[in-house]
Amino acid sequence: MPVSRLRDMAGIGVDRMGALADQLKDPNVLRLENLDTDILPPPGVIEATQQAATLDSANSYLPFLGANSLRQAAADLVSRTSGIAYDWNNSTIVCAGGLNGILNVLLALLEPGDEVVMTDPIYIGLINRVRLAGGIPVYIPYQIDGGVWRLDPEHVKAAVTPRTKVFLMMSPAMPSGAVLSRADWEVMCAACQQAGAWMLYDSAMERLLFDDLEPIHPASFAGMAERTITVGAVSKEYRMIGWRVGWIVAPSSIINDIGLVNISNVVCPVGIAQEAAAVALRTPDSDVAAATQELQRRRDVLLEELAGFSVIKPQGGWSMLMDTTPIGLTAAEFSVRLLERGLIAATPMTGWGGARSEYLIRFVFSNEPVPRLKGFRQRIEATLG
Repeated sequence: MPVSRLRDMAGIGVDRMGALADQLKDPNVLRLENLDTDILPPPGVIEATQQAATLDSANSYLPFLGANSLRQAAADLVSRTSGIAYDWNNSTIVCAGGLNGILNVLLALLEPGDEVVMTDPIYIGLINRVRLAGGIPVYIPYQIDGGVWRLDPEHVKAAVTPRTKVFLMMSPAMPSGAVLSRADWEVMCAACQQAGAWMLYDSAMERLLFDDLEPIHPASFAGMAERTITVGAVSKEYRMIGWRVGWIVAPSSIINDIGLVNISNVVCPVGIAQEAAAVALRTPDSDVAAATQELQRRRDVLLEELAGFSVIKPQGGWSMLMDTTPIGLTAAEFSVRLLERGLIAATPMTGWGGARSEYLIRFVFSNEPVPRLKGFRQRIEATLG
């Protein structure tokens, strides 16, 4: 019998699908199950990493809160996107990847039984970290309207209870690619203030927006700067998954508590990766824009190939979801057939939110170029017989 904090946690599923795809040893398999990417990191990142590996200063526990150059670069990025001037020395901590930062913040904020408001569907890794920290996820369900994800303001208001402690938001969200509009953020921030809660903003993909959408940061709304904590990482926007570097930018009233958890959890982030991360953050925004354009091309090809199927159009991010209800299969059943008959590795979203996640399957388009995505429809049709 697992300990109580593990009792309601589900496996991520991605590891299982990746292992099944690896076992086939077939280069024709489309790898759409995992958030890897073939888009290269920004210029200078690899060289900075190689150089750091030779430096004694990078082989160190110190400074515990992260390299000053990276803390300053992270604070500058959040200041630009939010419009709030953050003093890096009193607001910013480097962490071992974005999800490590999310867990550390939750551990600093939650008492057992506190509720954390999240959109649904949502990444199971976020759900599991809420549970690890003793919290209870409360879901705001996305609706499908006109082929895209939409929020009902009444559902946002209904999610607030006396136990609400944190709003954990991601935009674009993963795995759906749903993007919160300005109206959505206004309702969300009003509910957060009404509850006297913290806004924990996962900014991992905030600039990976399609169709000329612009990023909106919750700290930019009136009354939100003092209750918004931003957690970012180089993994998605800068395509630096293996570096495992993230950052936390928070009000001075809570940053010391988060720092205590951060040091107690991982002590310090990877030394040889931090200067490379700082190089990435100092890269012109055109680098992220170019990567976003390539991701949108891939999204558009998949949408064209899957016309007529129940696919929900993502407005950003690295992946999209398909509803398997119309074909009479659960996502897990469809996933097995996709790999066996269509040579497509795709992860079922079982446990990635509420009950309907059992019928959602994810297609990641960050690791397969356009020529390989063309012909996707034929693979789906072969799968369905």
